[in-house]
Amino acid sequence: MRILMIGGSSFMGPAVAGELVGLGHEVTIFHRGKTENDVPDAVRHIHGDQGDLPSYTEAFADVAPEVVIHMMLMTEAQARTFVEVFTQPPLNQSVKRAVVISSQDVYRAYGRVNQTEPGPSDPTPLNEDAPLREQLYPHKDIPTPPGREEDDFMRLRKEYDKILVERVVMSARGLSCTVLRLPAVYGPRDGQHRMRSVVKRVDDGRRALIVPADMANWRWTHGYVDDVAHAIALAATTDKAAGRIYNVGESEALPWVEFTREIGRAAGWDGEVVIVPTDKLPPSLQSGIDASQDLVTDSSRIRAALGYAEALPRAERLARAVAWEHAHPLTGDAASEVFDYAAEDSVLAGE
Repeated sequence: MRILMIGGSSFMGPAVAGELVGLGHEVTIFHRGKTENDVPDAVRHIHGDQGDLPSYTEAFADVAPEVVIHMMLMTEAQARTFVEVFTQPPLNQSVKRAVVISSQDVYRAYGRVNQTEPGPSDPTPLNEDAPLREQLYPHKDIPTPPGREEDDFMRLRKEYDKILVERVVMSARGLSCTVLRLPAVYGPRDGQHRMRSVVKRVDDGRRALIVPADMANWRWTHGYVDDVAHAIALAATTDKAAGRIYNVGESEALPWVEFTREIGRAAGWDGEVVIVPTDKLPPSLQSGIDASQDLVTDSSRIRAALGYAEALPRAERLARAVAWEHAHPLTGDAASEVFDYAAEDSVLAGE
C-alpha cells in the first residue's frame, strides 16, 4: 500500500513510518526537512511547507497515495485545505482513505480539568460518545514557554481546535476518514519531556517528591509512543476503520501519586512520594487544575475492532522513556528552568 504521511519526521512519526515500512508498505513523508534522522531509510521524503498543501499537489500525485495520514492538523482552516486537496483531481483518483490525528482535549472533561467548562465532573472513562467541549479554542491563552517559539502548536494555538478539525474531516465528501483521539503521549523523542519533572528531581538527588493532595488520586490517560504509532498504523491499513473515531491510550490510568512513584522507580529511585495538603503548598507547587475531574478515556473500541494492544509492560515503557530523557537533556533556554528546592524543603519540613 502507498501511504503518504503529512508531518511526522519527529516524535511519533518515525515510529509510525517504521511500523508501516516493516509491514511492507511504501511510505512517503511530507515535512519541512528539519529532522529525519530517525526515519527508516526506505521512506521517501518530500520537503515543503505544510501551510501550503495545494502547492505540492503534483509531488503528491507522483506518489499516488492510497491512504493519507495527517499527523498535525490543528485548525479548521488547515482541515478544509486538506480535504480540498485530496478530494479533487488528480489526488482523488488514488486516495481512498485518510487518518487524522486528534486529541483527548476534545472532551468536555478536558475543559472541566482546566476550569474552562462549568458544571459537575463528567463520569469516566470517556468513550467516543462522551460530551465534547462547549468552549472552543482551548489553548488560546497559553503563554509561550522558553525554547518553543518556533513550535507549530504554539504559533497556531489561538486557532487550534481539534473539535473543528474533526467536524471538517468527518463530514468530507469523497474522503473516508478515521479520527484517532490520542492521550498524553510519552517516550523517545518527546519534545515536551513529560517525564522530566520527576527525572530531574531524581537526578538532582531529591529523596522526596511532593504530590499535592488534590492531585494524589487524579488520573490521566497516557500512551507510550510506540503503542500509539501501532494504533495509527492499524487505522491506516485496516479498511474497516474507515468512518470511525477511536480513543487511543493505555488500558489503565494510575492515580497521580502512583504514576509519580512508577516514574521514579523507572529512574532507579527508592525515595518517598509525599502527599501534602494543597493549601500548604506555595502557588509554584500547586497544579492549577480541577483534579476532581479525571481525564481518563476508554480505548475498548479500537482494541475490539482493530486488535490494538500495548506491546510492553508499563515498567518497561517507563524505563525506555526515562532512558531517553537521560540521553537527551534539555538545552538552551529550556534547560534553565529552576526547580525551587528551597520551597520544597520548607514544605517537607512543615514550615
